Amino acid sequence: MHAYSLFHRRLYYSSAKPIQSASCLLHPSRSVQIFPPSLRLGLSPSTFSYSPKRTISTSSSSSFQDPRKASTFWAITFTAFVVGGGAWLVDKYRHALGNEPLPQTTDHVHNPPQQEEEDLFLGVIDTLKTMSTEAAPGTVRNLTPEQELKLQEFWILLFKVCGVHMEGVQQETDNAPPSPVEKKQPKRRFGIFSRSQEEDDSASLKSANGVAAGVASLVITDGDDKFGQSKEFQKALVEMKPEEIRTTFWNMVKQDNPDGLLLRFLRARKWDVKKALIMLISTIRWRLLEAKVDDDIMQHGEHLALEQIAGSNAAEKKQAEEFMKQFRLGKSFLHGVDKLGRPICIIRVRLHKPGDQGTESLDRYTVFTIESARMMLAPPVETACIIFDMTNFALANMDYHPVKFMIKCFEANYPESLGVILIHKAPWIFSSIWNIIKGWLDPVVAQKIHFTKSVEDLEQFIPKERIIKELEGGEDWEYEYVEVQEGENTHIKDTAKRAELLAQRQQLAKEIQDLTITWIASNKKKEEEKAKEAAEKRNSLIERLRVQYWEMDPYIRCTTLYDRLNIIQGGGKLDFYPSARKESNGAAEKAKEEPKESGSETNGETAVAA
Repeated sequence: MHAYSLFHRRLYYSSAKPIQSASCLLHPSRSVQIFPPSLRLGLSPSTFSYSPKRTISTSSSSSFQDPRKASTFWAITFTAFVVGGGAWLVDKYRHALGNEPLPQTTDHVHNPPQQEEEDLFLGVIDTLKTMSTEAAPGTVRNLTPEQELKLQEFWILLFKVCGVHMEGVQQETDNAPPSPVEKKQPKRRFGIFSRSQEEDDSASLKSANGVAAGVASLVITDGDDKFGQSKEFQKALVEMKPEEIRTTFWNMVKQDNPDGLLLRFLRARKWDVKKALIMLISTIRWRLLEAKVDDDIMQHGEHLALEQIAGSNAAEKKQAEEFMKQFRLGKSFLHGVDKLGRPICIIRVRLHKPGDQGTESLDRYTVFTIESARMMLAPPVETACIIFDMTNFALANMDYHPVKFMIKCFEANYPESLGVILIHKAPWIFSSIWNIIKGWLDPVVAQKIHFTKSVEDLEQFIPKERIIKELEGGEDWEYEYVEVQEGENTHIKDTAKRAELLAQRQQLAKEIQDLTITWIASNKKKEEEKAKEAAEKRNSLIERLRVQYWEMDPYIRCTTLYDRLNIIQGGGKLDFYPSARKESNGAAEKAKEEPKESGSETNGETAVAA
């Protein structure tokens, strides 16, 4: 029995080894099942049980020892039976487990799309026209009445921070009962300010920036502040004027629906409006004052790096060379979409060496890639698919800084942007590293992580014909960096036109703000017809705002690799597989020319006409 007990322990651990989902790793008790239903063979739970309560006779030493003289043979026989039978079960169990499909991600999709739906993501896609796929719950065009009310409350708080006057709304919201965030303020050990500090700081903020004291004093007090965003929120109110916050917000919206952007933060904070506000304002501060996302990274991109490489400033030159090295090496790249239309980012971990670049250049490259992926979201798709290709991974490739930075980006500054993360072909040495990383992850993010070992595993998420051959798929495509072309970025230098377009955008934003206030006020007054009319006009203006972004895009966003590859085509058009389309068109043109080559004049004229 002791032999079986030892075997039982080994079987328990070995049966939990096949890694499929990070959520299973975080909660192993949910996934442990020694014998799957197909292998139980009708055994009862007591079949292999060991009971320590068995009564052993102690009447005399001789009567206890005599049977043992003849028991050695049976003990060996029984042990061999258990070990042999156990080995057979383990082999069968592993075989059965290997044939089980990987668990699907729970992100926003109810069922894998059929082939016809997958074809929606092929060819040229107009992102200004929403595709006929179902919008996920909690997103634009799929809100419950309660969720729509939360969205309206969020707009009200944002307008307060931005100093926007709200006729017919201001008085009611000022008298509204406190939220759970404020009710939990007595837990001062988690708060940032004491009561007197909060009152003093709120008063100073109101006088300095015009932000209502009730909003300026918001702070997360229940410990749910992983990245210290309460502090960042307070800093934003001190360092930025309300108009600056408002302008940065509308610049941050880009080609998105502004409602969709706010809903990301609401979902990330479980529909707690005030926590969502703290998160949003913290992100606005990060974008403008820390990362300088719109005014530097995306406006200057690769072009500035090339200028700095040719310049005389040694520090700038070094950082620029490190930045460009990421592109030329192909450490990561965006290519194609998965079954759900999510842009795919492939990260080749084996190409990363921690000492080859500094953290600043790597962080800049990471933000540049995330923002480029934003340009490739075709509504109602709102998330991306990331593949960490761990092929030939070694400890020399491990670097915790970029991992921490990416976690903070996706959890704090780009909420609800991850659809699924596939960690592909992770070697056994990664298990100890994973034990560290999983402790840093929000449980919601961890549920989106899956471990894959083969191309068959990847096919659960990506059609095989759209898996690149480097990952043993059927797409004959290889990454190749296309250098910046001379004259490709002329519009970015037209500062006068840029200022004109930015002014137009802010005027559109103001009109949307006014209609948003009318929409909210009419709802509060139960004026259904007026609310409906305001909502329709507002939606029309939002569509104009999205179109206007693409008119402005060449003047505010530096061209990227994905523009040069003709994936981002301008005017809101995308083509995730332009090379395949080009080859197809080339074959069609060749077929048209075949009659001309036959020597028939009539056929030749027909071919030219075609």
